[in-house]
Amino acid sequence: MNPAVYAPRHFRWSFADGIALVTLDRPEKKNPLTFDSYAELCDTFRALVSAPDVRAVVITGSGENFCSGGDVNEIIGPLVAMDSEGLLKFTRMTGDLVIAMMEAPQIIVAAVDGVCAGAGAAIAMGCDLRFGTARSRVAFLFVRVGLAGCDMGACAVLPRLVGHGRAAELLYTGRVMPGNEAHQWGFFNRLCEPGELEERAHEFAGEIARGPIAAHRATKRQLLAEWSMGVQDAIRMEAGVQAELMATRDFKRAYEAFKRRETPHFEGD
Repeated sequence: MNPAVYAPRHFRWSFADGIALVTLDRPEKKNPLTFDSYAELCDTFRALVSAPDVRAVVITGSGENFCSGGDVNEIIGPLVAMDSEGLLKFTRMTGDLVIAMMEAPQIIVAAVDGVCAGAGAAIAMGCDLRFGTARSRVAFLFVRVGLAGCDMGACAVLPRLVGHGRAAELLYTGRVMPGNEAHQWGFFNRLCEPGELEERAHEFAGEIARGPIAAHRATKRQLLAEWSMGVQDAIRMEAGVQAELMATRDFKRAYEAFKRRETPHFEGD
């Protein structure tokens, strides 16, 4: 993937200073997803594994909303008529999008305003960090259409963000979680004014991009890998990872900059 010339068909993409900006861009419908946009998003995040120039990603929506979930006419309608094989293919693809986001080496920051519902909430959940607004409305709506809350990893990931009891409430009821509550519960890392949301998310992504990127990527890998590990195994694995990073030039650069009382310049090697 060459991020400077990448041109997806189903969402907007821009790239500068190591940061990729993904913008869901169907504002007239609050940026819903289609079969094609699901697939292209999944392919994009998978391709980021081979895009070392991309150091961080911001994902947002246009028109004062993040994402309203699956398009009623273009996804939900066809699903009703689909056979079991087609349904399983679809649900695996949507889950693969979250997996691709988690396995992408870049730190992914969601900038969430307005509606963030259904699959949109799951995409925000799959990011590494989430910036929101007080007027945002997060809802895991699956139960409202007769489906379980276990969609796109919500039963595994959401409890780790907000706690088991709170996640259970959101997934059983499908109710809206206003922005202030989402922040209090830990779903949002920060609340921003709507007019400053994308700028603040981009500033944070810039801090990540200028930091020790090899170390950040190792942290992201370990946050995922250690979910299924015992504490002792995790500690031993972290020791190996940290020892490898201590042998990098970035570690030496940081030490030399510290001695000179300067800010280190990290190059990722």
